[in-house]
Amino acid sequence: MRKFPLIIVFLTLYQFCFAQTSLPPGYLKSLSGKEVKILDVISPGKPIVISFWATWCNPCVEELEAVAQLYETWQGEIDFEFVAISIDDSRSAAKVKSFVQGKGWPFKVLLDQNQDAMKAMNVSLVPFTFILNSAGVVKYRHSGYINGDEQTLFKELKKISNE
Repeated sequence: MRKFPLIIVFLTLYQFCFAQTSLPPGYLKSLSGKEVKILDVISPGKPIVISFWATWCNPCVEELEAVAQLYETWQGEIDFEFVAISIDDSRSAAKVKSFVQGKGWPFKVLLDQNQDAMKAMNVSLVPFTFILNSAGVVKYRHSGYINGDEQTLFKELKKISNE
């Protein structure tokens, strides 16, 4: 009976220590249905924020709405990329394009219909946000969203952009 908690601790530490530390190779889809190489999403020399989300996830949409409102201001201070990756499956992915167009979000939105990138980056729940430095190495990760988390995201982005 005492071994079970130790196994849980070990597995948690293993996942933390060996979690994906950079973007995985592979492909996503653009909103127009075109395949996009994941590694082509990043601009050399710029930090990148990646947010995994879904149309059915209210906290995801709230986070992306908050970021969208601040995006232009943030871009004025830091040269960075922001990519929202939808994990909507093939049944619900069809509505992602109209959903995003209705929101008017100013950042890139890509589709991970098979959730391959999500799995490769050890994401289990959405919203889940990463910040990668200009070399493409994960420097910050955050799961969930409550009002104000976007300010923490920006503070972390500023720190990483100054490295």
